[in-house]
Amino acid sequence: MTRDKGLEALIDEDLDGQPGITGKVMFGGWVWLLDEKLLVGVRHIGMLARIGEENESWALKIPGVIPMATRGRRMRGWVRASVEVCADDAMRRRLIAAAIAFVQALPEK
Repeated sequence: MTRDKGLEALIDEDLDGQPGITGKVMFGGWVWLLDEKLLVGVRHIGMLARIGEENESWALKIPGVIPMATRGRRMRGWVRASVEVCADDAMRRRLIAAAIAFVQALPEK
């Protein structure tokens, strides 16, 4: 699996100044954590965003955004946005903002 360094750079810029952000290699790509909780991830096929179930209804209406599934099992509250969706600055930032709001509301580890 390959990484998308260009998309990684865009997300780095989007998250610049957000307290509590760290990054690391995971799932064959790069992920960002907020206060040690998975926030978003990037691989060559696009971005994974942890937006919470309450945000799925609007996010899944966006062409190019699909539910996240692993080994045939849907992961509620997670979506995958295509590279084309992520190229739209406003759309990418909206998904990231939803992920930040959801992860900030999670209980402390």
